[in-house]
Amino acid sequence: MRLAYPNASGGPLGGEGKTVEADETFVGGKKTNRAHGEAAPKKAVFTLIERDGRARSFHVANVTAKTLAPIVRKNVSRKSALNTDEAAQYVKMGRDFAEHRAVDHSRDEYAYKLDGRIISTNAAENYFSILKRGIYGTYHSVSEAHLGRYLAEFDFRYSNRSKLGVEDAERAALVLKGVEGKRLTYNQPEIR
Repeated sequence: MRLAYPNASGGPLGGEGKTVEADETFVGGKKTNRAHGEAAPKKAVFTLIERDGRARSFHVANVTAKTLAPIVRKNVSRKSALNTDEAAQYVKMGRDFAEHRAVDHSRDEYAYKLDGRIISTNAAENYFSILKRGIYGTYHSVSEAHLGRYLAEFDFRYSNRSKLGVEDAERAALVLKGVEGKRLTYNQPEIR
C-alpha cells in the first residue's frame, strides 16, 4: 500500500526526449544489529527515477522481469529513454521504449557519454543512498508491512526537493493537502 502523498502517481514518468532510470536495491537489518545474531531477510525495492524529476518506488517480491516489467510499463512513458544496469530482467522490457541503454557494473562501468548524453543509473543510486541513510540513520529499521509507506515518504521528498523549485513552505502545504479530508485517529495501545 502506498501512502497518499500528493504526486505519488500523477501520470507516467518521462516522455519524449526524457530519460528514466530503473534500478533495484535491498534494504533490511544487518546481522550484527540482531539480538540473536540472525539477519532479518532483506526486502527488495525497485525505483524509477525521472532524470531531473520525480521518483517512484515499489516494494517488490523479487527482481525478475515478470515482476518488474508490468511496473515499468504502467509507470514510464514509452516515448522515454530507459537507462538500466546490465541485469537480464531489463533486456526484453527495454525494447518497449524509445531507446534502452545499460551500464555494465560487472566491468566497473557506471556512466558513459553517447551522442552528448550521459548514460548512467547514478540518479537511482543517489536515491538509494538517501533512502538507506534515512532508514538506518533515522528510523533504524522498517517492517515489511510499512515499507511502502516509507518509500512513499522518500519518493515525496525526492520529487519535491529544492532543486526542482519546491521550497519548505510549499512542501509543507503539499503534505497538508495530502491529509485533507482524511480522518486521523488515535488508538490506545494494548497493555499486556
